Amino acid sequence: MNEKQPTGIPDDHEDFAELFEASFQETGRLAPGQMIEAAIVKIAADWIFLDVGRKGEGYLDRKELLDDAGNLTVKEGDKVRAYYLPSPSHEMHFTTKIGSGPVAQAQLADAWKSGIPVQGSVVKEVKGGFEVRIGGGARAFCPFSQMGLRRDEDQAECVGKSFIFKITECAARNVVLSRRAILDVEWQAKAQALKGSLKEGMRVKGTVTSIQKFGAFIDVGGVDGLIPVSDIAWGRTENVGDVLSAGQTVEVVVKKLDWENHKLSFSMKDTLPDPWQSAARTWPVGSYQNGTVTRLAPFGAFVALGDGVEGLIHISKLGAGRRINHPCEVLKEGQEIEVRVEAVDLENRKLSLSLAAVSRAEEDEAADVKAYLDKSSASASQSLGTLGELLKSKLEKKA
Repeated sequence: MNEKQPTGIPDDHEDFAELFEASFQETGRLAPGQMIEAAIVKIAADWIFLDVGRKGEGYLDRKELLDDAGNLTVKEGDKVRAYYLPSPSHEMHFTTKIGSGPVAQAQLADAWKSGIPVQGSVVKEVKGGFEVRIGGGARAFCPFSQMGLRRDEDQAECVGKSFIFKITECAARNVVLSRRAILDVEWQAKAQALKGSLKEGMRVKGTVTSIQKFGAFIDVGGVDGLIPVSDIAWGRTENVGDVLSAGQTVEVVVKKLDWENHKLSFSMKDTLPDPWQSAARTWPVGSYQNGTVTRLAPFGAFVALGDGVEGLIHISKLGAGRRINHPCEVLKEGQEIEVRVEAVDLENRKLSLSLAAVSRAEEDEAADVKAYLDKSSASASQSLGTLGELLKSKLEKKA
C-alpha cells in the first residue's frame, strides 16, 4: 500500500486490493461517486472507518466531520452519508459532500470525474452568475442559468448561503458549477414517485411554500406546483397574501401535470361550489343587490356581488342621461353601491348591471308617464262619451 493508507486497514495477511475485488463479487462494484449510508465503526486520529457491508472497511478523512471550532460532530455508531472516491489501488476511500470540511484542491478533480456533489458558499454576485467558494477555499463560478432559481426567488438572496453543486467543468483556474443539475435530479426522483399516484382532476392536499403576486407555490409530496392567482378563488384576488400564507395546508384540484418541463398547476377555486350554478336564483333579473366596485375600465365598472361573482355596469348606464368619458367620473374602486340586475348570461358567466339610483329614477319616470297616459286616456274616453250623448239627444229631437 502507499504511505497514505490509514492504519487499521489490513495489509499483512491479505492484500487489500484482493479484499476489495472479492467484495465486488459479493455485493457488486461501487460506481465512482456512488453514495452510501454507513455506520461509523471506529474513530482514529486521522481517519474515520465505516461499515460498508464488505469484508474491508471504508474510510474517510476525520477533518471532514469537524465543526468550525475543530470539534468532531459524530461518534462511533452514528451513520453518515458518503461518496465513493475511486483510486488506482482500489482503496475504499470515501468523502462526504466536498466542501463540508477542509479538503484538498486535488479532490475537486476527483469529484468532477466521479460526479460527486460539492458543497459551496455563494460569496457574491458577479457578471453572468455567482462566485462560489468550495473545498478549502477554492473559487468557482455558477452561471445564473445554473442556479436553478424559480421565478419567485431573488438572486441577491443567494449570497451568503450554502448549497450543493455539481462540477461541470474543472481546470486549474476554471471551476464551473451547477446547482440546477442537483435540483433536477432531486426533482426527478420525487416526481417519479408521484407520477403513478398524481392524476389531473384529482383532489390533493399541499403546503404553501411561497406567496407571490402571480399566485402561490405549494408542496405536494416533495414537489412544488403553482396555484395561479386566477385559480385561488372564484372572485378576483387582488392580494394573494390576504388569502394564503406560507406553511398553510390547502386542498387543491390538480389542473395540469407537465412532468417534462417541471410545471405542475393546481386550483383552489375548483374545490369550492361554483356560484354561477345558482346565479339566476341568487341574482334574478330585476332584483336590487348590494355590491362593491372592484375595478374601473374605460367601458364600464365591475362590481362584486359576493361568492366570487362580478357584474358589469356599462359606461352608458353610469351618466344618468348625460355622457361621461370614464367611469371614474361617477364611481371609485372600493365603493359600496346598490345595483339593479339587468340581465344574467349563464353560458358566458356575465351579469349586466345598472346603478340602482338611476334605475329607480327611470322606473319612477316611467311610472309617472304611464299614470299620465292612463289619466289622459280616461279623460279622452269621458269626453267622447259626453259628445256622443249630445249628438244622440239632438237626433232624437229631430225625429
